[in-house]
Amino acid sequence: MKKLLFLFLIIVSCAEKRTNSDFDFTTVFEKSEGLETATYKETIDHYTELANNYAEVSIEAIGETDSGEPLHIVTLSPNFNVFDFEELRKNNRILLINNGIHPGESDGIDATMMLFRDIVQGKIEAPKNTVLVTIPIYNVGGSLNRNAETRTNQNGPKSYGFRGNARNYDLNRDFIKMDTKNSKSFAKIFHIVQPDVFIDNHVSNGADYQYTLTHLFTQHNKLGGVLGSYLHTKMIPILEEKLEAKQWDITPYVNVFNRTPESGFSQFKDSPRYSTGYTALFNTLGMMVETHMLKPYKQRVEGTYELMKSMIEITEADGEKISALRKEQKQTWAVEDFYPLTWQIDTSKSSTLKFKGFEGNRIESQLTGAKRLKYDNSKPFIKDVKYQNYFKASDSIVIPKAYIIPKGMYHVIKRLKLNDIEIIELKKDSILNVESYKIENYKTRQSPYEGHYLHYNTQVKSSNKSLEFKAGDYLVNLNQKGMRYLLETLEPKAPDSFFNWNFFDTILQQKEGFSPYVWEDKAQLLLRANPELQIKFNVKKSYDKDFANNWYAQLDWLHKQSNNYEKAHMQYPIYRLH
Repeated sequence: MKKLLFLFLIIVSCAEKRTNSDFDFTTVFEKSEGLETATYKETIDHYTELANNYAEVSIEAIGETDSGEPLHIVTLSPNFNVFDFEELRKNNRILLINNGIHPGESDGIDATMMLFRDIVQGKIEAPKNTVLVTIPIYNVGGSLNRNAETRTNQNGPKSYGFRGNARNYDLNRDFIKMDTKNSKSFAKIFHIVQPDVFIDNHVSNGADYQYTLTHLFTQHNKLGGVLGSYLHTKMIPILEEKLEAKQWDITPYVNVFNRTPESGFSQFKDSPRYSTGYTALFNTLGMMVETHMLKPYKQRVEGTYELMKSMIEITEADGEKISALRKEQKQTWAVEDFYPLTWQIDTSKSSTLKFKGFEGNRIESQLTGAKRLKYDNSKPFIKDVKYQNYFKASDSIVIPKAYIIPKGMYHVIKRLKLNDIEIIELKKDSILNVESYKIENYKTRQSPYEGHYLHYNTQVKSSNKSLEFKAGDYLVNLNQKGMRYLLETLEPKAPDSFFNWNFFDTILQQKEGFSPYVWEDKAQLLLRANPELQIKFNVKKSYDKDFANNWYAQLDWLHKQSNNYEKAHMQYPIYRLH
């Protein structure tokens, strides 16, 4: 009996505290009365001491960042001393909170520090079946690059980090292309944690209005299936109701720039380059918190804190339902189904918001002489505003059974493996019947964007052929949890495909050409041997004046119809297997 009592006391003691510490868990934000935000070191020290003192908390360095400093995750587990995610998933839901992707938008950094502390110290009720995981500061390099000027519109804190990371990448455009060590580490974390719900904390300002809080959930039609329906009809309305009861008004992200919202606005469509667009590919319910940067910093942090509390409550209450829906969602698309690749606003449907704004007018600028937008905060209003939050597919493809990826495309294979994609290596040379794409048309942005000149409006021409693949090439079946990730990255027409992010630009440049004085004689022989080609050539000259007046274009066209034309030019190097 005494042994059992002694064992019980040890367990209770370990559960309450690991070490004795005089660490002051009052945050920098609180000490400054809501005027300052914690530095990177102060943030990590806070969580380290929290983990040292409370058995429910663990902090782990997991992966690299471009800054040279590690990326951390902090886990608050309802099961003392249990931090194995495979074990935790058996009876719990997991909510992942990402902070400091843009370190100047520091609201979530401070709010989450207080949230974790208040839970373990019993100031607010601890979740019973929800594991909380946070990345304290995702953009470590940006956090270390501290200043007080670059957030031009922002009302506090006194100093903060910079939007670009250590290599000046915007990390909220890097989830698919994965140019940074940060994003590679995020993928590792995401697939270890496998969150049911995801929150990314931000600050934004596209207009002036009364709200401190706005929400940017992943677009429900694009998420699709039962999860999209649940998000649209249950999770969002419940969150809004909970916050309203706490006297925190919230509205959808005000998707306008330099105009007033009264004329209406559309929901933001988060493609997979963004955090919530990426997490949606793996059936995670994702949202961004977008506080309004003109509101006082203290108010913004407190609002973020309350919103996260509400999302924990929803995850707790609907946990079993969320798990069931995520399981059912896996059956939404299957091989040979049509999968929507691109989206547009569905103008036949919309919602109406009771929007709380400020009157805005166009007045003459004393600076430029042009008309400028000016809000009058002394004239608040509540008006019905049209909100276009329904989208429809504008292009779809048939889901193949598998993709075949040549081993030379190792830059693609590396990213697939980082995203937990199952890959089979061909053991011997094989001839396979595949669907092949030729890039028929595309446009390219004229300005650099996150280290790339993005392609868009990509069009392909499909054909079926038998091709030889080598031992060591890769077969990637679509019947796996990463199906949507594969479709969004490997289908060239997808907005954030690897093709559109310039992963295959070498195929767009012709490597072998011709000397006109040599090719002209050979071209005449080609036409004599191919009467059908002669007819096509004559027709093209008859109906295309520019072609008829351009001798080099004629020779080039004929060269492309011959066996001399290189097969690699415009040939998309990934193949579809049906």
